[in-house]
Amino acid sequence: MGFRDPNYHDHTCRLTKSLYGLKQAPRAWYEKFANYVFSLGFIHSHCDHSLFIYKKGKDVAYILLYVDDIIFVTSSDELRATVMNHLSNEVAMKDPGYLSDFLGISVQQTPNGLFLNQSRYAKEIVARADMSSSKSSNTPMDAKSKLSSHIGNPYSDPSLYRSLVGALQYLTFTRPDISYSVQQVCLHMHNPHDTHMAALKRIIRYVQGTIDYGIHMHKTNTTSLISYTDVDWAGCPDTRRSTFGYCVYLGDNLISWSSKQPPTISRSSTEAEYRGVANVVSESCWLRNLLLELHHPLHKATIVYCDNVSSIYLASNPIQHQ
Repeated sequence: MGFRDPNYHDHTCRLTKSLYGLKQAPRAWYEKFANYVFSLGFIHSHCDHSLFIYKKGKDVAYILLYVDDIIFVTSSDELRATVMNHLSNEVAMKDPGYLSDFLGISVQQTPNGLFLNQSRYAKEIVARADMSSSKSSNTPMDAKSKLSSHIGNPYSDPSLYRSLVGALQYLTFTRPDISYSVQQVCLHMHNPHDTHMAALKRIIRYVQGTIDYGIHMHKTNTTSLISYTDVDWAGCPDTRRSTFGYCVYLGDNLISWSSKQPPTISRSSTEAEYRGVANVVSESCWLRNLLLELHHPLHKATIVYCDNVSSIYLASNPIQHQ
């Protein structure tokens, strides 16, 4: 950028290969990597295009790619060495051994499975907010009160608010306990007030006191997929929109969770709960298809738990509803 040939002012550079940092570089790198692993026998996952799957007899291998960070899982050390040798001949790469860190998520190997946390990233968020010496909070948010867009004065530094909220969104990848609280402060990123910043600081003080929290992934023989859903009907004081929340367990492991606000208003608690059930059923279907592609299909139906009898009757009636 900025280079001008003194003799040819109207000329441009023609690249013979993609450079790191260009907009075209990720696409060119992904296309090159994908074409090569296809030649090794891997296939694309239809559920996640960053996932490549290899299956030949009893040999199974998975490659999860994010730009130039890779998680590589195989069923045997021999298969791992073979595929790594092929990949090393095509692209420059190194094998750091057992998975310990991926995109800022720390992975600790335990006798019973894995422990995922983002303690280092959480400390950076607390330091960015200049709250390292603040007193910790026992809870991330007051569940009874709702944040409104019309209470309080506009916050003096909206950019800082948006930066901290965006950082907390990434922290929810291993912290489902703050998903609802972060979703609530995300609703006011366009026009943050002092009350919203106070709620955000409470979340950060809670994170400071629970810096080592994370997600345990245990070894288990249970292969059932169970989902739970609940809805806060017309909970938003400004728009009267509901808030959906769900979590999905594979055996004893929590593998998916969400808290979000729909774009439309539900006219009854039954309608709101039915929409919540539809959301978690959609997520459960995606997870079942993903497990099918990973050659670990589920042989039992997924049970979805909902606490609204009317929505259960509505879901079981294939005719009398729109």
